[in-house]
Amino acid sequence: MKKLLLMSIALVSSQMCYSQVDSLSTQNRLNQYGKLVERKSLNAENRNGILVFESKDQEYRFWFDARVQIDGQVFSRNTYNDIGDGASIRRARFAVKANVTKNWYGELDLDFANGSLDLNDAYIAYDFLNGFSARAGNFKERFSMSQTASSRYLNFMERATVVTAFAPSRHIGVETAYNGKYFTTSAGIFFQEVGNAETRAFVEENSKTYGRDEGISATGKFVYQPFGDNPDKGIHIGYALSYRNPKTSEDPATYNSIRYNTRTVSSINRKKYLDTDAITDYSHQILQNIELAGFYKGLGVQGEYIFNTTYRKNGKENLNFSGFYIQTTYMVFGGKQFYNKSEGEFSEPYKGKKWGDVEAAFRYDYINLNDKDVYGGSASVYTPGINFYTAKNVKFQLNYSIVNHDRYANGKGKLFVGNDAAGNPTKDPAQVVDAKGKAGEDYNILGLRCEIDF
Repeated sequence: MKKLLLMSIALVSSQMCYSQVDSLSTQNRLNQYGKLVERKSLNAENRNGILVFESKDQEYRFWFDARVQIDGQVFSRNTYNDIGDGASIRRARFAVKANVTKNWYGELDLDFANGSLDLNDAYIAYDFLNGFSARAGNFKERFSMSQTASSRYLNFMERATVVTAFAPSRHIGVETAYNGKYFTTSAGIFFQEVGNAETRAFVEENSKTYGRDEGISATGKFVYQPFGDNPDKGIHIGYALSYRNPKTSEDPATYNSIRYNTRTVSSINRKKYLDTDAITDYSHQILQNIELAGFYKGLGVQGEYIFNTTYRKNGKENLNFSGFYIQTTYMVFGGKQFYNKSEGEFSEPYKGKKWGDVEAAFRYDYINLNDKDVYGGSASVYTPGINFYTAKNVKFQLNYSIVNHDRYANGKGKLFVGNDAAGNPTKDPAQVVDAKGKAGEDYNILGLRCEIDF
């Protein structure tokens, strides 16, 4: 009798619990504003180390995208200007991304590197599901395949100097794109840079005090891909054009000027040897870029030539600056290069072994910021590298760069570039007595990066 009573109690309890669960699964839900909302259950998955939540009908997808890069570099000592060895958190990125329907996509990407907060991507996009797409917000302009490639897939610790000096990165804008069977093309209108708090202060001051327009850029690109989406081999032939006028994200005091400068393949060495200083009477600039790339299984080759024409007012001559890079990579243990056809760029390669793979890489890059009455310096850099990919989401990069600056790369007059007739270091290129090709700051860099993506 006691056993029968216990069984009856257990049966009633289970029915009550089932009824309660069933009620909870069917009752309505309200959002934080008290509005009735639609409900869908989500499946959680680990997709190559990325946490993804997705509805059963695949209409909704939400995922996190985090990245940490820890860099260390040491520099050769026989330099005119002391360079300090060091380490830094190169990137500490946290992003949330979502397809709220099959068509609508949104992304928010922040960087916390070294304790400072920067807004990177923040945009909304619509995929027409027939090759056409459009987006609006803050994102990278499609100009350079090296610049648009995600930093987690870079073959070297830093992009080439010509890319960091000229290629536009993230700006507020609108863009349309089309991905065909053998080509991709895009066109967009862009405004000021979001940047950090200082950049925003410039925008507000230019608007409040001077009533200036935010400035506008128009950027278009076409890429021919004769092998289509062949996973084993491909060729990339691209051309990009960008018209750019002054932006209010620049310092109000130098609004009618333009300055080109860049660090030389290092974020730890903060010196900017290559620097034109402020070029006055600035009207606008035209950027052109030619891209050639190809891959065959584990072999990848990539190069870009960027040409800058800066137009000046008040009868001053136009200025022409340019540079290029060429690089090659090879997966040593049977891995294959992966080319993202819709984006027109290389992405994470396939590994050849269960434990991962090793990639050998080499790049030569050159930039020239000297023309007419402007002497911003030139530089050439040779960089061999080794990339070690573990099985999942951890990568180590080892780079050795040989840097050669000319005598005009003096950081707008702040850095020594050679010796004068008395044998003393001088910052004035005209006082340097060293033979042509011997002057300028030259040094070597040994760098290591540790990276995890999750």
